[in-house]
Amino acid sequence: MLDYAHLSALTAVIRTGSFERAAQHLNITPSAVSQRIKLLEERLGVVLVVRGQPCTATQVGQRLCQHVEQVALLESSLHEDLPGLQAGNQPVTLRIAVNADSLATWFIKAMARTEGYLFDLVLDDQDHSAEWLRRGEVVAAVTAHATPIQGCDCHALGALRYVATASPEYCAQWFADGFGKSAAARAPCLIFNQKDRLQADWLRQAFGTDLQPPLHWLPSSQAFVDAALAGIGWGMNPEPLVMEHLRAGRLVALRPDQPLDVPLFWQQSRIVAPVLGRMTRTVVQEARTMLVPA
Repeated sequence: MLDYAHLSALTAVIRTGSFERAAQHLNITPSAVSQRIKLLEERLGVVLVVRGQPCTATQVGQRLCQHVEQVALLESSLHEDLPGLQAGNQPVTLRIAVNADSLATWFIKAMARTEGYLFDLVLDDQDHSAEWLRRGEVVAAVTAHATPIQGCDCHALGALRYVATASPEYCAQWFADGFGKSAAARAPCLIFNQKDRLQADWLRQAFGTDLQPPLHWLPSSQAFVDAALAGIGWGMNPEPLVMEHLRAGRLVALRPDQPLDVPLFWQQSRIVAPVLGRMTRTVVQEARTMLVPA
């Protein structure tokens, strides 16, 4: 049998990034944390923690952290059916993968409506967030993948609508003769990171070919809006974030009749589905107030 006091020390080190913060979290000394992990590593015969700033988990260490979190989730579901069962001292943490634009537009409201949990969010592009579920590193994900991942349930949320936006001054400088292919290939464009395909997909949809405009790299949803307002470049912004700016004329849509809708789905691990039932209902309800029908 695994010693769960030792496993809790391992999880605390990985989640907080240091032995000192883990000790504060567990209300024990750093040397006690170190001793617990040393005993666990000796018993299993493998290294579990890569010491550094921050400390990180080896592959086996990460797998054990996932196991501890899943056990905590399953135990929390027992408390609803067995009120006499003593609850743990710490709230259960839900580790979820979510794309930055969902976090910036609607996901926070879903979190606020789900009480009794702590959240550990992993940010990744909607086309890649499902990989965290496949690796077992999260219990749920907001993803663009409609096909259920093995061992998961999938719920359609709707589509997050994006609008190609820029400031009026930017448009006057770069698109004085209209938004054509030649101008679009020269005008500076905003991009979130290497995984962001929204601008490229929209340009292909608009002109039927791939274009390679100059790029500003801005890994922040709010920075995308701010950069568009400042006239730095044009980019695909979530409609909920720019609606008021469009109405006020601070931003303009490059092609108002051509938004880009990205369907989103909530995929959750079936193992902990009873625990995530309330979270799932809240996510689906909140998403449908902000997203458009897919």
